Amino acid sequence: MRGESNATVPVAVTADRSTGLVLGALGVCAFSMSLPATRVAVQQLDPWFVAFGRAVGAALLAWAYLRLTNAPRPTRDQRRRLSVVALGVVVGFPLFTSLALLDQTAAHGAVVITVLPAVTAVFAVLRSGERPPPLFWIASGGGLLTVLVFLAAGGAVRGAPAPSDLFLLVAVVLCGLGYAEGGALARELGGARTICWALRYALPVTAAATLVTVVARPPRADAVAWSAYGYLTVVSMFLGFFAWYAGLARGGIARVGQLQLAQPVLTLLWSALLLGERVPVGALGAALLVLVSVVLIQRTRDRATTPHPHPDPDPERDPARG
Repeated sequence: MRGESNATVPVAVTADRSTGLVLGALGVCAFSMSLPATRVAVQQLDPWFVAFGRAVGAALLAWAYLRLTNAPRPTRDQRRRLSVVALGVVVGFPLFTSLALLDQTAAHGAVVITVLPAVTAVFAVLRSGERPPPLFWIASGGGLLTVLVFLAAGGAVRGAPAPSDLFLLVAVVLCGLGYAEGGALARELGGARTICWALRYALPVTAAATLVTVVARPPRADAVAWSAYGYLTVVSMFLGFFAWYAGLARGGIARVGQLQLAQPVLTLLWSALLLGERVPVGALGAALLVLVSVVLIQRTRDRATTPHPHPDPDPERDPARG
């Protein structure tokens, strides 16, 4: 790895809405199985181990990637921002969803995370200077309402709110923050390096927490639970962010972030396949309405364009940046 004197400087990530949408869609598909996989894993593995152990595994993959690409170290300001990314997507979301899904179903979790696109858009305004027009918020609200009505009518919401809902809400807020900050930072570092450095800098915390949980409760599980854990490590915590952050950087955080409106429907489908949960009959209709909402969102124009990154002084490119 290069020395501190070769710190990363901002590089250009070309704005390309079409490519950003494709990459963002790949990220949503990857993340849509996260809640069902977490639900499977925490039935046999300690939720703290599921949350932090997968971050350790992903950090080892990140370390290998950074070494192979000879990635320069982030600047001091970038390291500060990477700590925000790590808090949101490396520690916060995995931990609080693991705790929540001890008691709640993946379908119930899908209801709560429906607000994630809106939270991401709010943080995009606060952290990244994006200014979506009113039609953007109207279309986003329509998509959000469609998914909530669909999930409620389909029976995904049952009973009074439980304490675990608080865990899910905290997870959503931290995840939205991590998405917005990571998407903005990916304009400078690239999608792959953003998540890799966040995992790398969080490693002392995640490794210590994993060691404590392993000593207190040695992990034992069957092949199904370990397969779910492996998916969370390799895809949800690592590869999915390569596409997701690259998509946010290219297509705009608020705009591409609204692709997450389709994630609850996909999560229900995975829940049916993995957990045997019932898929509501209206899934196809809801998916179509959400698609219409996403199309309307993509046709809106920003009042203020995405901040332009600095020119690229380094010919070395991050392949995952696109």
